[in-house]
Amino acid sequence: MKRIIAQVIAWLLLFSAVSCGTQEATRTPDPTPIASPSEPVNTTKPNAESPEGGMPIMEKTLQLSIDGTAVSVAWEDNASVDALKALVSSGPLTIELSMYGGFEQVGSLGTRLPSSDRETVTQAGDIVLYASDRIVIFYGSNAWSYTRLGKVTDRTAAEMEELLGNGDVTITISMQETISGKA
Repeated sequence: MKRIIAQVIAWLLLFSAVSCGTQEATRTPDPTPIASPSEPVNTTKPNAESPEGGMPIMEKTLQLSIDGTAVSVAWEDNASVDALKALVSSGPLTIELSMYGGFEQVGSLGTRLPSSDRETVTQAGDIVLYASDRIVIFYGSNAWSYTRLGKVTDRTAAEMEELLGNGDVTITISMQETISGKA
């Protein structure tokens, strides 16, 4: 267990060190104190019971906002998303995106993430990793080799075009605590 915690800390330090030198992405400090490796982390909310009678679990999930508008995303379960979670675990990541090709917005993450690119046909709302270090959000369609990160689930193609198709945007990726299930 100590070895796993040490590896996670090493990855976090690596991601922090690599992203500190970039101008495209910026961090907002997270006011939540971080437990040291020897301290247990309490993931339950005291005195709140789930419908099943057990204690609910506080989970951290990735959140995305586009120019301040929160959007719901179904994130993929892959190494790229895991690395993105680790990257934003110490605070939100703000990325300037630029319009490209009339169907997507692209911005530098400031660091490389693991990737498993595959020939992909994208649609409005798709979020992908390009060249291991760029995040792309689509408001149109394209075919290229990408690693899927997620898909915006609460916006239509027309709403995605309205959010992304009128000039460069700023996105923020952060972690948010949510309540789920029982302990």
